[in-house]
Amino acid sequence: MQASRARLFKEFKEVQREKVADPDIQLVCDDSNIFKWTALIKGPSETPFEGGIFQLAFSVPEQYPLQPPQVRFLTKIFHPNVHFKTGEICLDILKNAWSPAWTLQSVCRAIIALMAHPEPDSPLNCDSGATFSVQGISEDTNRWPGCIPDLQPCPRRVKKSV
Repeated sequence: MQASRARLFKEFKEVQREKVADPDIQLVCDDSNIFKWTALIKGPSETPFEGGIFQLAFSVPEQYPLQPPQVRFLTKIFHPNVHFKTGEICLDILKNAWSPAWTLQSVCRAIIALMAHPEPDSPLNCDSGATFSVQGISEDTNRWPGCIPDLQPCPRRVKKSV
């Protein structure tokens, strides 16, 4: 566990230095628990997610970096590789392709890349996978992060799948 804390503290210092260098990612460590982190990531440009800000929750195991963090979206997102209820992310580096070379910051970059290049053929959210494959969801995806019940209605096609 001591090695995990040392690694996370090192990453924390790197994040502090890189705040200006990577404006698409804001990664923050919980003040009372170094194993809990949150991130705000910008939706990638030239995608349906452009202009959106998405919040992620990181739960880092005591065996980190030998084991990957658990990461999930807190912001609702209509994406084939994200579970629509739990926010769980289907990404190989968070499972069997994990390497201790990955950092929390690089995981955020990989998630942004997944947002830009979804894998609709192996969806975690089957409805979104079918929609991505068949219809394209540009309008729906742009509106979804801002959907607030009773203030801004969600698109019917999105609402049905959630």
